[in-house]
Amino acid sequence: MAAKLPSTPSALSALSNYSEGSIRVLKGLEPVKQRPGMYTRTDNPLHIIQEVLDNAADEALAGYGKKIKVTLHQDGSVGIDDDGRGIPFGLHPEENAPVIELVFTQLHAGGKFDKGKGGAYSFSGGLHGVGVSVTNALSQRMEVASHREGQVATLVFAAGDVVEPLALRPQGPGDRRQGTTVRAWPDAKYFESAQLPMHELTHLLRSKAVLMPGVSVTLNIESTRETTTWQFKGGLRDYLSQTLSADPVIPLFEGEGFAGRQDDSFAEGEGASWCVAFTEEGAPVRESYVNLIPTSAGGTHESGLRDGLFQAVKG
Repeated sequence: MAAKLPSTPSALSALSNYSEGSIRVLKGLEPVKQRPGMYTRTDNPLHIIQEVLDNAADEALAGYGKKIKVTLHQDGSVGIDDDGRGIPFGLHPEENAPVIELVFTQLHAGGKFDKGKGGAYSFSGGLHGVGVSVTNALSQRMEVASHREGQVATLVFAAGDVVEPLALRPQGPGDRRQGTTVRAWPDAKYFESAQLPMHELTHLLRSKAVLMPGVSVTLNIESTRETTTWQFKGGLRDYLSQTLSADPVIPLFEGEGFAGRQDDSFAEGEGASWCVAFTEEGAPVRESYVNLIPTSAGGTHESGLRDGLFQAVKG
């Protein structure tokens, strides 16, 4: 059926007014505010908090941090502290603006693009330069502090815009040597529910600790004064043993494989670790991750392991 052309005066007027001036260019973080669902989950703020958490985890994954702390403040804000290298706060050589400001206000600014070419990270999660800027765009307020090179850099944002410019001071006796603190107040108008799903949050934090053996991940809830710390020195084996609903019928099957420097198919360090348990009862349960990021929909990494395991058992 052919489309019906507009015939009313108002519709014809709208068509006639379509010109160069009708085209709107969204700049900075405006695209995120206009269409948040294109950049993050909007059922609740957990995903924008996860983006900050992923940055802290990337520092630990790179070997520069050993502690991550998440605090649920009574005023509804969420704070994330890490003891990584701290975000650089000098001027960017091309943009002529503080790097720490660009990270939170530009959609594609970060240290995760040049893997294997002298970049800041060999492996990383997050949205590769999009994540924390989305968190900033969808927060009423965000406070950032970076401890680095003997100084403490602070700046404050509101609705994605800088409201307190970068300020520097020397580190004092009570300051840690390095690390980053981010505190965000998610803006409820962008989400179906402003409440963080506690079960999902605790599961996420515990899984981060599992995937980074030796790194401690702490959750502090101010309203109840509860503090929980996860640390798994045994990694996947310890985690799987604690989460099984029934005893395994055979010892846990654990393994790993990583590419070396001479491997032609993969970059050095790329690979996978796995742990599998067989029980007599209970529905099949699976969890998979890529660079510390949950892959709830699975993927070739998961289907490949499952198919390989099936073929091996089939004989």
